This record gives sequence, structure tokens and C-alpha cells, in this order.
Amino acid sequence: MSSGFSSKRGVVIAQFEAPEVAILRSLVSQVLGLVEPGETGDDPLERALGIGGGGEVPSDPVLARLFPSAYEDAGDAAEFRRYTEATLRDGKRADARTMLDTARPGRTELTPEQAQAWLRALNDVRLALGTKLEVTEEIHEEIATMSEDDPRYPAYVTYDWLTYLQDTLVRALW
Repeated sequence: MSSGFSSKRGVVIAQFEAPEVAILRSLVSQVLGLVEPGETGDDPLERALGIGGGGEVPSDPVLARLFPSAYEDAGDAAEFRRYTEATLRDGKRADARTMLDTARPGRTELTPEQAQAWLRALNDVRLALGTKLEVTEEIHEEIATMSEDDPRYPAYVTYDWLTYLQDTLVRALW
């Protein structure tokens, strides 16, 4: 298993083995596919500005988690989503691409900007996987008592590993 992230003289260092990079690339590619551009309005100016269509909450629970409503009131939430979701999607895609461009086996030095993109992309991957797995606060207890023969075990261990990576990255940035 990797040592995660560390910091030396303002540079964040990532250390991964080839299978770990393959897992990370696969997971971030799946999230990248989910956050492809959303619908824009019919008005040409709205399309040019990236203003979304109706502003509805996504029916996919993963997308709803990645793009949560900003307001409890449905009308206010829809209006806010309409003006912000395209930009949020652009940011998530940029972060995912940065991670894909810089994830490689061995030792990799990340700039502060790349490390921040990694942090956001790892968070998106964890949110997506956690939503699919219906992760609760008892995740660590579940993993500790789960049999390695349980078909859910690899996914839960992967989620736990992503949590570890995110923690080491936060510490390296701190």
C-alpha cells in the first residue's frame, strides 16, 4: 500500500504503486464521466454563459450528492443551481483531469495547485463511492467485522483507503 502524501519544502509528494494508480485512474474517470456538461438553457445567451436549464435536483443520488441543493426552498435551490451548476461541473472536470494527468507510479511532486485539485477530486470520488455504498458513520466498525469473503469488502476497503489518502493529503497541505 502507498505511503500516501507527504510534504517537503512546500512541495506535496505522492507515492503510489502501479495498481494503486490504476484504481485511482479508474475511479476518477468514472466521476469524470458523471460530471460531463449538464444541460444549458434554450436561449443562446444562456448557452454562451453556461446557464443551466431547469435547475432540477439530479435524479441520480450520486449526482445529487456531488451537486447538493444550496437552499431548502425548492425554488431558490433551482434558481441557484441554474446559475452555478455548469461552473461547478467545469471545476470538477478540471480537478479530475489534473488528477489523471499527474497520477503515476512512483514518486510524484505536486504543485500546491495540483495538490488542491487532487484533494477536491479525491473528495468527489469518496462522495460518489460513499453514496453508492450508502456509507454511514459506522463504516470503520463495519469494515473491521466484515469478512474478506463478503462481496462488498473490496469496495469498502477502497473507500477506507481513499479516506486515508485524503487525510494524508490534508496533512501534507497543512
